[in-house]
Amino acid sequence: MKVEVVRSARRRKTVQARRVNGVLRVSIPATMTKVEEERWVTEMVRRMERKQVTDEVDLERRAKELATRYRLPAPDSIRWVTNQEGRWGSCTPTDRTIRISSRLGGEPGWVLDYVIVHELAHLAVHGHDRAFWDLVARYPKTERARGFLIARGLESDD
Repeated sequence: MKVEVVRSARRRKTVQARRVNGVLRVSIPATMTKVEEERWVTEMVRRMERKQVTDEVDLERRAKELATRYRLPAPDSIRWVTNQEGRWGSCTPTDRTIRISSRLGGEPGWVLDYVIVHELAHLAVHGHDRAFWDLVARYPKTERARGFLIARGLESDD
């Protein structure tokens, strides 16, 4: 991906990246050091690549299909988020919303499906008790996906 860095005297703290004619334009404060610039350019390239992958996945359709197939409640909304570095998904049962970490966008589809099923199960059971894991186990690749996430450091093995 071709990158163009634009330094701005008016920009004080924020960094912004957007595509312009096939080029990733990263706008940074003029006072930023070369080391900070390199770190931010690397981060913005990573974010844009992640966004490109997640844009190709229709989470709502996928969640609806999985909910139907495994007899689980469907969410009112499901979306990608970029601020979940320590977890792969989260669910708020009270408003029936699910958030999936964009870090999973590049993982195999069967792993993403497991995470969605895991969060769908939380719409029915809030904790991680036996009833919850019985619902999650309806997904046939649960153990394989959990092992994958453990190996990638994205899930604990307890």
